[in-house]
Amino acid sequence: MSRLFSIIILLATALAVRAQGNAVQNRPYTDLRPFHLGVVVGMHYQDMEFTNIGPQMIMNDDGTQSEKIITCDQDRWDMGFNVGVLGELRLSNHFAFRVAPTMYFGNRHITFYNHTDKMENGQPITQKQDMKTVYIGVPLNIIFSAPRLDNARPYLMAGLDPMINLSGGDNDYLKLKPYDIFLEIGLGCDIYLPFFKLRPELKFCYSLINSLDKKHPDQLRDDNMIMYAKSVNDTRSKMIVLSFYFE
Repeated sequence: MSRLFSIIILLATALAVRAQGNAVQNRPYTDLRPFHLGVVVGMHYQDMEFTNIGPQMIMNDDGTQSEKIITCDQDRWDMGFNVGVLGELRLSNHFAFRVAPTMYFGNRHITFYNHTDKMENGQPITQKQDMKTVYIGVPLNIIFSAPRLDNARPYLMAGLDPMINLSGGDNDYLKLKPYDIFLEIGLGCDIYLPFFKLRPELKFCYSLINSLDKKHPDQLRDDNMIMYAKSVNDTRSKMIVLSFYFE
């Protein structure tokens, strides 16, 4: 993952360096517009942080109780893609306000480890969930741009991204709430080309709320799934997003 991001950033940097070698500024008045529109495409990696409850008491079929220790983890960063539109309002020579409604399509591979019940080789029994994710986000960002240097202009951004979660099944081990909100920080560079402005941007997103639907375990019909569904009491989503804005 880091190698892929490094290659893309190096390519964007090479474009910026090439643009700086041109004595003629492309689109010199583009940043003076009070408002402009654009489109965005990109890719992202998703991960989740889980807070496990630890030991829990389970009611057996014969009426007795037993203690189970189950942990949950997303053991890798899963890749997805995103697409959207943007509107940007110029606030001053260095500040701008951007709204960019975006759809995020992805997938999360979640694994549950039953440390009480083990296989013949001594390894914990595992259960897996393939959680498909579809988010609609409306990030609200403040952008601080450095002075333009020929045909390149680096910037920093920060903001909030409220999201609507359109995914989740009633028969899954875990189910997320239909909403979430992320804190975003990132950096990018405006590259002024002859016919449009290209803006590669790398940002980091972290969920500010517990997005786990705690009522979901009580709605499961399979009793064997309940102990896995109740093994988690807090989830925080994370994303690394590489976007390309065309303005």
